[in-house]
Amino acid sequence: VLKDTTGFMLSFDLDACDPNFAPGTGTPKRGGLTYRECHYILEKLAASKKLLAAEFVELNPSLDPNGETTEVALSLIASA
Repeated sequence: VLKDTTGFMLSFDLDACDPNFAPGTGTPKRGGLTYRECHYILEKLAASKKLLAAEFVELNPSLDPNGETTEVALSLIASA
């Protein structure tokens, strides 16, 4: 699929993560992606060498008083 393209851009919505480890989003939903699943996805995308840009969205600092979701977002960015 990526053979004939320069690359792709990723928009990662933190609402997709399970709120047990990423509660600071506007629409947390139980049963979202696990911490490990999120990292696995980002590691695979990065390994493709075609990831040109990424944005991580839906972090709501007012709903993240302990900075837990912020730390998750930074960790996911590092995986990408």
